[in-house]
Amino acid sequence: MELIEYPDAEMMMIDLANRLAGQLRQALSARDIVSFAVPGGTTPGPVFDALCAANLDWARVRVLPTDERWVPQTSPRSNARLIREHLLTGRAEAATLIPLSSDAATPEEGLEALTQNLLPVLPLSVALLGMGADMHTASLFPGADQLQAALHGDAPLVAIHAPGAPEPRVTLSARVLNDAMSLHVVITGDDKRAALDRARNLPPEQAPIAAVLSGATVHWAAN
Repeated sequence: MELIEYPDAEMMMIDLANRLAGQLRQALSARDIVSFAVPGGTTPGPVFDALCAANLDWARVRVLPTDERWVPQTSPRSNARLIREHLLTGRAEAATLIPLSSDAATPEEGLEALTQNLLPVLPLSVALLGMGADMHTASLFPGADQLQAALHGDAPLVAIHAPGAPEPRVTLSARVLNDAMSLHVVITGDDKRAALDRARNLPPEQAPIAAVLSGATVHWAAN
């Protein structure tokens, strides 16, 4: 794990956006189509705001969420909606979104079709993750019903139900995240830094972020 500390969050977001753009550009020089997995939540918003203006051949970029709530893509709780509104704008509007939800009644019913849509863009070219104070990442939550499959299985996508989460979810597995050619984690605040430090000494079953730290670059700012 590489840890990069920044004096403030604004500088971190700008630097991270530049790094991601550079790695996507490098991937585009080697492959016809590249894939870019990004988190939901509020933390990556400033990264998206800077990255959407990057001078890339976005038409050859496939963007997907690292995980998704099983809600309509028009829902305010949909990561696909967040990505469309905050990343796939400006120059990045030319990119193609690969959603991780469908009209199927349950994630289990929709999983096979979603997996078939995902396979052509694997391995991921670049992946960006967040982390919760409970040390979850993507939808790899402590105590989730299919956590073992998501941490240790071969399936690229896992349908998962997490304690306290109002909706079922679909998540990229740890295997897919670790296979990414470039993997980044972005966190802010002292509480998440303390959680990161704890996670480094815990098994992934207790701290799922630990499953992806060995090959990741972690970006942290206090505020």
